Amino acid sequence: MVFNAKGGRTPRGAVAAETNHSGHSATCLRLMQLLPRITRGLRRSQDRAAPASATLLTPRHVAVLEQLRDEPLTVGALAARLGLTLPTVSGVLAELDRAGFVVRQSDPADRRRTIVRIAPTSRAVIDEWLDGAARPLARVLDRLDAAERVAFLKAVDMLEAELRLGP
Repeated sequence: MVFNAKGGRTPRGAVAAETNHSGHSATCLRLMQLLPRITRGLRRSQDRAAPASATLLTPRHVAVLEQLRDEPLTVGALAARLGLTLPTVSGVLAELDRAGFVVRQSDPADRRRTIVRIAPTSRAVIDEWLDGAARPLARVLDRLDAAERVAFLKAVDMLEAELRLGP
């Protein structure tokens, strides 16, 4: 069984007929209804998991910290990975710095560049926040078998690429 566009269960053989009927419009409509709800739900999850801070923490802060989780990066590399401008990333980093979550330092090899890393004193708090924010996604992915996870991530990656490239 698989889920149909209305959220009900449909036998696998019936999926092709539903997909071809009305040119994906029912599926597209369902996704357009679900994606804002999912986004709001993920933001609420991030907010609930957020550490106490005088700085209002937003999804951009989560995105920056997630990029810094595995390795220190330059401001330019962060901007490129996130698809944001240097001033935007610098502003987010300034807020994270004021909150004590990141440390910025000049690159010893090139003083014009700034390297950013998660502050060692905040590592445990940041890891707990990011893991807590991702927990609803992890629970859903755990319910999928390996092939379903691959297909789901492939579809999401393709949608992101399509939207990034535009018409």
